[in-house]
Order: sequence, then structure tokens, then C-alpha cells
Amino acid sequence: MKNIKAIIFDAYGTLFDVNSAAEKCQDKIGDKWENFANFWRTTQLEYTWLRSLMKRHRDFWQITEDSLDKSMKAFDIDSSMKNELMNLYKVLSPFEEVRETLKILRKKNLKLAILSNGTPSLLNELVRSNNLDNLFDDLFSIEEVGIYKPDSNVYKLPVNKYQIAKNEIAFLSANTWDVSGGGNYGYQSIWVNRNNNIFDNLDYKPDNQIKNLSELINLI
Repeated sequence: MKNIKAIIFDAYGTLFDVNSAAEKCQDKIGDKWENFANFWRTTQLEYTWLRSLMKRHRDFWQITEDSLDKSMKAFDIDSSMKNELMNLYKVLSPFEEVRETLKILRKKNLKLAILSNGTPSLLNELVRSNNLDNLFDDLFSIEEVGIYKPDSNVYKLPVNKYQIAKNEIAFLSANTWDVSGGGNYGYQSIWVNRNNNIFDNLDYKPDNQIKNLSELINLI
């Protein structure tokens, strides 16, 4: 990868494990916790896309709650657990290699930032609770433009802030639709393929894919 001036990370699923909230409650949820967590995440994403298409915007916290309500009904989980799950979502656990990778990248002359569907307050609490707040230059939220990824207006945010070319940004996401969104916009997108998944057919294929963020060091 050449001429990179900024490294931009997706947050949910890329830096932070979206299943960790349900996993911490597996003693109460039981063996279905992982299927429940995946259903919650899928519904959450569907709501972001549907609301963008309908032009009926709600912030990510409201969407997270709405998708949780549906998921708890679908998996017959007691409603008394809702507050616990929502509070745990605020402090999702980072993947194990995240902190050390960011520390190494911080020593390079590059901008480091998050570009996320999350609200500013959610992102601030997420990085602060995991002691990562001193490792990023910026936390970009889609709330600045009022529409969710993969709308191109979202991907413009770092370009406008840093006044750099699109292809001077390395963008990392574990979500194939997000990798394609950033890549079609003009980023040098990298797929973080933690689970040996299959890439979607969305008019973009990344030149690079990695199994975890530690492999990024060899690319930059």
C-alpha cells in the first residue's frame, strides 16, 4: 500500500466484538446466546439500511434498542434483561490484538480514526471504557451527515477533515458491504476477515484482506 496518510477503522465488528454483550450474559441466555447475538446484529444493520432508504433517520442507539426488542421476542428472552444488554453494548470488548496494533501504528506519521454508524457519545464511551481514547485523532460519526453507511456522504467525512485524496486513506472493516462502500468511494479498503467468510458481490474487491489487525502492520 502506497501514499497512505490516514488509517480509518470501522468500529462495530472490526475493532469491537459486537457479540460480546450477549456473550457476557450467556449464563442467563443459555446456549442460544450466539444465535441471538447474530440475529440482533443482523436486525440492527437491516434497520440502518431501511431507515436510510426510507429517509426516516434514528440514531444508532435507538436502532440498537429497536433491534434488541425484536431479537428478544424472537428468542424468547426475558424483557428484564434489556437494560443489562443495552448497558453492555456501550462497553463492548475490543478484539485482543487491537490495543497493541494501535500503539504500533500510533508511532507512525499517520492519522488514526474511527468512522462509524455509532453516535458520538457511544463512540466516546466505547473507546474510553477500553482505554483506547488516546490512540485516535478523530471519531467520525454518521450523525454528522444523518445517513448510514454505505452512503458516500459518510466516507467523505475524513477526506474533508484531513484534506487528503480518497486513495490516501486505508480503510478497514470486517463488514464486506462496508469494505465495498469505502472501496467504491475511492478508499484503499482492507477486509478484516476474522471468520473465513465469503466476500459479497458489490462491484468492489479489496486488494488486501487480513485475518486480524496485527497483519495490518506488514501492509502499511
